[in-house]
Amino acid sequence: MDREETKSRIDALIEPFNKKGVTVTEDTTFAGDLEWDSLTVMDFVAAIEDEFDIIITMNQQAEIENYGQLIDAVTKLRG
Repeated sequence: MDREETKSRIDALIEPFNKKGVTVTEDTTFAGDLEWDSLTVMDFVAAIEDEFDIIITMNQQAEIENYGQLIDAVTKLRG
């Protein structure tokens, strides 16, 4: 699976979590731009893990600050 396909699947997953209707770009941050609390982040990560059948460790989550980094991480994890 390439990065574009990964991105389009994550785009569909983020929609119900994007309560404020923020325009999501590669630079969109979860805490800052989307104003997500830790519970929302955990729910979103769980949705991604289920969709792609991967595990995103707490250390990996800590390194992911924006949407582009998330797409890169999921693409890499899917190998």
